[in-house]
Amino acid sequence: MRSREPEDHHDNADRWVVSYADFITLLFAFFTVMYAISRVDSGKLNQFVGSTRGAFGSNPPVSMRPIIAGIVPIPPTAAGLQRDAARIIAAAGADGAVTVRRDPRGLVLSMGEDVLFDAGMASVKPSSSASLAAVAAVLKKAGCDAVVEGHTDSLPISNARYASNWELSATRATNILARLVVEYNVLPARLSAAGYAEFRPVASNTTPEGRARNRRVDVVLLLAGTVGGGPG
Repeated sequence: MRSREPEDHHDNADRWVVSYADFITLLFAFFTVMYAISRVDSGKLNQFVGSTRGAFGSNPPVSMRPIIAGIVPIPPTAAGLQRDAARIIAAAGADGAVTVRRDPRGLVLSMGEDVLFDAGMASVKPSSSASLAAVAAVLKKAGCDAVVEGHTDSLPISNARYASNWELSATRATNILARLVVEYNVLPARLSAAGYAEFRPVASNTTPEGRARNRRVDVVLLLAGTVGGGPG
């Protein structure tokens, strides 16, 4: 009987090359994805979030929202509401009196002291009606909670009516809140008021221009984490 010839193990010995090549390919793909994520365009990301929201007719489910390391997307309603707010303010003729900006809480509608009050006083000027009407319209469109914040500069108050900048800023905020509720029918349950005196400046208090910017009332629309909500 003829003995069996030994099997050829040449192919088996080279199989590690195929596995190694697969490993290198996967490693390359992994680092390519990581590089792409590190260079993501936050503007395009926000557009994607807005498009997703539009497709679903509301805020997309949490599982559908892109969460990428190092990036916190702006709430889906903020970008659209900022555009709507600008249009509403312009239509009311208040685009020089009410400014709009975003912050981590949502959208901030800011009005300077000269728009709303006489210096050192908290009585709301009749000439502020267009500005307050525009703010009220934005609040109603947003349908979210809001905080009316009073701010002053760092100079001590110099009249007998208000004992401190705390009192002045809080009274101003409360008076603006009252006007929004009584005259413009904003739901009172959605509003609160706060006075911060000089302790949350947006500019330097070392110049007259900076102090003028700091004397303001901000209406902060709390969009971050807001779910649903009826008209304000």
